[in-house]
Amino acid sequence: MALSRSARRTSRWLALATAVASAASIAAAPGASPGAPGVGDPYFPRLGNGGFDALHYDLGVSYHPGSGRLDGRTTLTARATKNLSAFDLDLQKLTVDSVRVNGRRAHFGRSGDEIAVRPDFPLRRGTKFTVTVAYHGVPKPLSGPIVFGSDYGWMKTKDGVFVACEPNAASTWFPSSDHPGDKATYDIRIDAPKGLTGVSNGRLVGSREAHGRSYAHWRESRPMATYLATATIGKFDVRTGTTPGGTPIYVATDPTLPTGKVDVYGITAEATDYWSKVFGPYPFEVTGAIVDDMPQAGFSLEVQSKPVYSAVRSESTIVHELAHQWFGDSVSVKQWKNIWLNEGFATYAQWLWSEHRGTRSAHDALRAQYADIPADNDFWKVKVADPQRDTMFAGAVYTRGAMTLQVLRERIGDTAFFKLLPAWTARHRYGNADTSQFIALAEKISGQQLDDLFDTWLNTDSRPPLPQ
Repeated sequence: MALSRSARRTSRWLALATAVASAASIAAAPGASPGAPGVGDPYFPRLGNGGFDALHYDLGVSYHPGSGRLDGRTTLTARATKNLSAFDLDLQKLTVDSVRVNGRRAHFGRSGDEIAVRPDFPLRRGTKFTVTVAYHGVPKPLSGPIVFGSDYGWMKTKDGVFVACEPNAASTWFPSSDHPGDKATYDIRIDAPKGLTGVSNGRLVGSREAHGRSYAHWRESRPMATYLATATIGKFDVRTGTTPGGTPIYVATDPTLPTGKVDVYGITAEATDYWSKVFGPYPFEVTGAIVDDMPQAGFSLEVQSKPVYSAVRSESTIVHELAHQWFGDSVSVKQWKNIWLNEGFATYAQWLWSEHRGTRSAHDALRAQYADIPADNDFWKVKVADPQRDTMFAGAVYTRGAMTLQVLRERIGDTAFFKLLPAWTARHRYGNADTSQFIALAEKISGQQLDDLFDTWLNTDSRPPLPQ
């Protein structure tokens, strides 16, 4: 079809305008270059992405238990941290259908577990942009020695899916900058068959059933690391309310599980309020739990605002995962080698809980654990400050980390120690921190030089002498 003269003028004008806009964009982003495909964490060098800062994820996932298929659409809002010609996202094994940047189709390619995205125009440093990825496939859990030899990530259950992603499995179900150093807020929308409940982080914005499907919209308005996101789906009995201290609580429990021995709701409420007194104000809008029937997963995880449990776990496990809401979730590690700041603190919280209950002091817990582990045990060979990738969840990271804290407490005294814990969570609230920063704060509050203590208990590969 031939164009009229008017149409030809309009076409030329649009072409000129596009060329001018393109030139202006390029001029506004001189020297634009691709962002790095990873943040360079020694344990997971390709996870996370350079060139931008993730701000918000809007996740929509539609799950079909019969086939295991997931259809997803993720919109990430981010800010460019450099003049950016291209950038990567982490997504493992799923098929990408389309990518749009600021609403416009973008070129993309796959390289292993990376999506390489090239927008039409460079993104100027400091500007916000959106990238929307439509994708589908059957998510597969990860396996290996990292998480106690268990599968982890997106795991099918008899009636849905159990989602627990530490440390590197969030990208098995949504495209992301999958490293705790790049936290963001979230909206998570779950579409599942009618009769199933989709449970996620934060507060429930709305839910409904229509056309044979169940829909739930969750919002986590506090910054969250990717591995703490969940979209657990199944048949659940749900109990809601508030803790005695006034924090909203949401507990979802698989109705087939025997719950007589442990009151998950009651312990969650009590521990949330108690830790708020010891560690500082509760950092999130909602507390709670997701208790599923997933025997293949031999672990629980401190999912932000609602820890996930693969069975009805003990009171001690519940208080451990809730302590993580401060140590690990609100204050997250800068690099995975700092994992003792999560697990050592949560294990020490179990000792504090026993002390609170009047069953055993943390002083006695330290000495009992120490006496139970001979000097030639491999436990003492793990350098807790940098335990290495495949042993990052070794027992020493938990227990020797807790030992370090009790030795610190006995060195600086209760007054300084119980001032230090809430000061740490306040200073790094919703952020990231490392071991050197904790040592510096401990020295500032105590007025003591503590390098020797931390070097002995975190960096040596032998059994330290127990202080008298």
